[in-house]
Amino acid sequence: MKEMTCMQKAKKNIVLTGFMGTGKTTVGKLLAAELGYEFIDTDKLIEVRCGRSIPEIFRESGESAFRSMEADIVRELAEREGLVIATGGRLMLEPANAAALSRKGLVFCLVATPDVIVSRLKKNHQSRPLLNVPDHGERIVELLQQRAEGYACFHQVMTNDKNPKEITKELFDLIQAD
Repeated sequence: MKEMTCMQKAKKNIVLTGFMGTGKTTVGKLLAAELGYEFIDTDKLIEVRCGRSIPEIFRESGESAFRSMEADIVRELAEREGLVIATGGRLMLEPANAAALSRKGLVFCLVATPDVIVSRLKKNHQSRPLLNVPDHGERIVELLQQRAEGYACFHQVMTNDKNPKEITKELFDLIQAD
């Protein structure tokens, strides 16, 4: 699959956005290895820098403090090159974040149907502050509807019925074609 592209020579960033459970982190790591890029998960970077988990940040400081931390990370990453960046599910819906990361990179939105997302998140929904509700499926549908217009601004890659290697290959091919 490896072939040097203009994209790699320019070291443009690849940004993976989309709802939780669509494969951004798993696929991002594979894609970064394939491209020889550094992988960064914005949520993990925030956790490392704060010394707290995302649920702790939400609980102790609130969602607005978390969104401010995301914006700080975006400003920093927007100045770098050669990254595959997996964003938090809402990060790219903030126009300033989207503009900053789009300036030096290609943005892909990984998507999946609500039932697939519910299935993927069954094991670790406790680590997802936005799913602290009795009916996860209903909440996922509600959040997807709220975010649909924003996600539609980016190139969509459906992840249903695909394993991470297949999604990585699809993204790699899209990058090659750019």
